[in-house]
Amino acid sequence: MDDVTHDGTSDADLLSRHVNGDPHAFAEIVRRHRDRLWAVALRTLGDREEAADAVQDALVSAYRAAHTFRGQSAVTTWLHRITVNACLDRARKAASRRTSPLAETERLEQLLEPHESAAAPAERGDLHRELLKALATLPPEQRAALVLVDMQGYPVAEAAAVLDVPVGTVKSRCARGRARLLPMLTHLRGDAGGSPPVDGGRNRSQGASVPPPAGQNDADPVKGGGGRA
Repeated sequence: MDDVTHDGTSDADLLSRHVNGDPHAFAEIVRRHRDRLWAVALRTLGDREEAADAVQDALVSAYRAAHTFRGQSAVTTWLHRITVNACLDRARKAASRRTSPLAETERLEQLLEPHESAAAPAERGDLHRELLKALATLPPEQRAALVLVDMQGYPVAEAAAVLDVPVGTVKSRCARGRARLLPMLTHLRGDAGGSPPVDGGRNRSQGASVPPPAGQNDADPVKGGGGRA
């Protein structure tokens, strides 16, 4: 995934300007990428408040750690890596929490966008809810790999760069995740064979925009943006 350019200014140039004191450069980076970061966070965490907090933490970390960026990957890959790390941190902390069936149902309903709930066929809404419920049962690392590859449409090599793990690790996590999802989703298909589609394509629904971080935050910078996935 290449850096976005606008009026001749690439993401890398904007990040450099930010490091050198330009007060507007990082806001432009956030404007370009926050919707996709939000989509990844929402599908990884399955909770709007948690996803918003994770993106906020990630953007603050990126703001503070911009001087560590060495250009070895695209800025967008670096941002996604920090965001996924923030999501995994929150998912691990929440792993021991239990929710009531009612709260779980309400949480899944909130993930459906208003236009999707009104316009999509009921069968599609049911599939979406079942998918999200099944996805939430996976370990965070498998969930993150599937979100990037199957829901966001990243090539495996790019997902590996975002997660900062070998390509083989991403393939393994996706394979294990799909194997765990299959028994839970096969009943939604008309036939019993084949793997159920995880999503309709890359970046199908991005959700609401997350505003740039304002003020200070207690999130620690992610040095170089990787290493924990």
